[in-house]
Amino acid sequence: MIPKEVIERIGEYEWEIPKHFRSDMRVPARFFASEEMLPQVLKDKALLQLVNVATLPGIQGYALAMPDIHEGYGFPIGGVAAMDVEEGVVSPGGIGYDINCGVRILTSQVSFKEVAEHIEALANLVFQYVPAGVGKGGKFKLSKKEIKKVLETGVRWALDNEMATDSDLPYIESKGQLPNADPDAVSSIAIERGSDQLGTMGSGNHFVEIQIVEKIFEPEIAKDFGLFEGQVVFMIHTGSRGLGHQVATDYIKLMVANLKKWGIDLPDRELACAPISSPEGQRYITAMNAAANFAFTNRQLITHQLRKAWKQVMGSAGGQLRILYDVAHNIAKIETYEVNGKKKQVLVHRKGATRSFGPHHHEIPSQYRSSGQPVLIPGSMGTASYVLAGTETSYSKSWGTTCHGAGRQMSRRKARESVNASELIKDLDKQGIIVKAHSKKGVTEEAPLAYKDVDQVVEVVDKVGIARRVARLRPWAVIKG
Repeated sequence: MIPKEVIERIGEYEWEIPKHFRSDMRVPARFFASEEMLPQVLKDKALLQLVNVATLPGIQGYALAMPDIHEGYGFPIGGVAAMDVEEGVVSPGGIGYDINCGVRILTSQVSFKEVAEHIEALANLVFQYVPAGVGKGGKFKLSKKEIKKVLETGVRWALDNEMATDSDLPYIESKGQLPNADPDAVSSIAIERGSDQLGTMGSGNHFVEIQIVEKIFEPEIAKDFGLFEGQVVFMIHTGSRGLGHQVATDYIKLMVANLKKWGIDLPDRELACAPISSPEGQRYITAMNAAANFAFTNRQLITHQLRKAWKQVMGSAGGQLRILYDVAHNIAKIETYEVNGKKKQVLVHRKGATRSFGPHHHEIPSQYRSSGQPVLIPGSMGTASYVLAGTETSYSKSWGTTCHGAGRQMSRRKARESVNASELIKDLDKQGIIVKAHSKKGVTEEAPLAYKDVDQVVEVVDKVGIARRVARLRPWAVIKG
């Protein structure tokens, strides 16, 4: 644990553990939080993990964490690090086992009043159409040849198979296809694990929610995003399933075995890494990109199923479900920032952290260029979620990054011991929230009390200036593994 007295306050919501705290630190460790949130931040090993990240070769500026920080594997969840592309390393622990776990929002053009009488039928169909659970497969069983096409081309595979439209692609980060994705860098075990998992949710904190736009904070930006109060939207939260997990497992094992060869000494073996410039580092990056393409496609096939359910229940009166945006929060990408007064390419690791590009960035869809990139922040089950907009300030303060959710404050085990699933479902029902879940265990693990207050987390990133609140969403129906 990190003692509170070594933490220096450098802004109202900004804190730093200085580089001199430990002799192996190459840069300071910095994080965002309100003073009220500090006890939560200090109670697990997350800050120690952040200090460990600050020791990695080639790290630039500072190791950084968002206000949803909590203990993870290697990096804390909510952790961000930018690595020099020539002298730095790539660490799977800085990306996560669920490569390109991310969030997508689909918007309707109707209000909850128009959907209210259909909500139960809609929730039931979504529960039926989107399989969920540990290892759960779905209706799309692909051959090894087809999986490799998905790994290489991402959502374009779905487009070729009539499960996406041309108008979908601009509203997905990287248009749903990361370049330099090598299917041959993905093991046959990983491919087999993913062969029937496209169009499925998985377990844990993954979900599909039917939500209502409860409050608009920035009317002009909301208009650009196509949001209005009372609107019905869908939020999808899932990633690369067993395929991505296996990619991480394979390369962590490879990197651990080669640390001595590269002369890398780590304070924690969970930070296993490889020089970016090494053959092993490059091979991992191409495998990670392939797994990310799988995840984009997974969310696209869920979108396809949701559109079917929506049309079946609402008919022509419901109109089309449009993608607001799709953004990754477990990924590493080469981006350009100003470092020590000079433009420099760095590999930005985002582990439970969301890209937050400001207005006019060339990677943002033209419709959103004046507003900034949509940032999608899911809450915990039964609590609010948010749509934010990226800012210019994020480039100088956070490597173009913001938070990714509320952040756990209670382990899954403790949540299971503390929560009665039946009572929780009844309580949510009283709040007008329908819950469809495949297991009571999954419900208890994701109880609202297991998470930090998402309103507080979002307020911090808004006050720091790395994202702006645009809209608050409340759940209407929750479908979980």
